[in-house]
This record gives sequence, structure tokens and C-alpha cells, in this order.
Amino acid sequence: MKHFLSSAALALGLLVGTMPAHAEGESGLLKSGSDVRDQASLQRGARLFFNYCVGCHSLKYVRYSRIAEDLGLSEQEVMQNLNFTGARFDDPVISHMPAESAGKWFGKAPPDLSLEVSAKSADWVYTYLNSFYLDPHSPIGWNNTALPNAAMPFPLWELQGTQAAVMKPGTDEVEKLELAKPGKLTPAQFQQATRDLTSFLEYTSEPAALQRHHYGIWVLLFLAFFTLLAYMLKKEYWKDVH
Repeated sequence: MKHFLSSAALALGLLVGTMPAHAEGESGLLKSGSDVRDQASLQRGARLFFNYCVGCHSLKYVRYSRIAEDLGLSEQEVMQNLNFTGARFDDPVISHMPAESAGKWFGKAPPDLSLEVSAKSADWVYTYLNSFYLDPHSPIGWNNTALPNAAMPFPLWELQGTQAAVMKPGTDEVEKLELAKPGKLTPAQFQQATRDLTSFLEYTSEPAALQRHHYGIWVLLFLAFFTLLAYMLKKEYWKDVH
């Protein structure tokens, strides 16, 4: 039995060792705490994206129908509450902002966000969403400590309120951000909202991750069962060997 437990532990350890570990996070970044397995969080994040982000940003690698399937939503719920462009249910999520207008207003078209979390990490996206502040020297009136001189105005300001930068003495470097004017949400509620939005963008970066987590449980169970069978077979072969 001792050998069986050791073998099972080794098999499970090898499998887990092939999965990406959760890093502690890059220096200066907030921990997002995002979880793509939390369906309620994904639904709230989708609502935030389609109410505040899709006007400028697309998710060209994700279809409305896939979002409905993965987030436990009906076609009617998606088409009534998330589709504001007149797209079909099987169409990808494309912003309705004309490319020429985007270039005129922002200098270039806002990026597609399908792979944003894969490219920059969930912690970076979460930090970015929590790091906007009013900047009178910026042409758009906003700046961001995670991405200085970002060309995007803050879309969630009515939820968070407005933050002001406190500079390090004698420098132009931001020391910290302070809430200057509250928004519709408390700081804790806003952090949860940006966590939900980050979770949704993490999901869009790899929709198959939901299925992978589901299959992973069955793979672990199969390995444990197979290890038991292998141990019993070994005992049977070696029972007459002295």
C-alpha cells in the first residue's frame, strides 16, 4: 500500500508539474485574484465589458455564441443584454467604432482585447484598470501609472470616481493615488468589478481553459485509477516470486 501511495503521488505530481504555476506577480503590480472558473464573476465581467468597453474595443477571436455557451447564458440573454451592434449570434464581437474615427480621436484604433491578458498578464490588466488618475497636463485629461501617457480616457470613472496623484517630493514621479471624488461604487466594490472584468478578459484570452480545467479533474481520476490497477497487476504477477 505504501508503494501504491508513492506511485500515485508521483503520477499526480508529474501531471501538476506540467501545469503553469501561478507566479507571485511582477514587481509593482496588484494581484488580480481573477478566476475563470467563477461563472458569476465572468457574467458580471461580460456585462461590464459590453457596457463600458465594446464601444472602442473588439474581441475578434470570440463569438457571441461561444460566450453564451461558456458563461451559461441563453441566446436571448446575450442578444438582448450584450449585443449592441446588431451582430448575429454566431458573429465575433466587433466594436462598432469606425476605424477612421478611432484614428482621428485617439491617434490609432484601440487594440483588440481578445488576447490582452495572455499578452500582459491578469495582474497587469487589473493594475491598469485601477491606476487611472486625473492629469491636467494630459491632452485627454487622464493618465495611468501602469501605462504612462495612455491614449485612452478612463471608461469606468463613474464607477470608481476620480483619483488624484500624490507625487514624490521634488520629482514628477507618482508616489501613490488617492480617491479625490467617490463614484457609484465603494473602493471594495470597484476592486471586485475590475476583478470580474479581468476574469472575463482572461477567459477571452483562452476560452478553452474552462474545458481544460474540467477535463483535468477526469484526467487526475483516471491516473489514480490506472495507478491502482497497475499496482494490483504488479501484486498479481509478483505474488509467487520469492
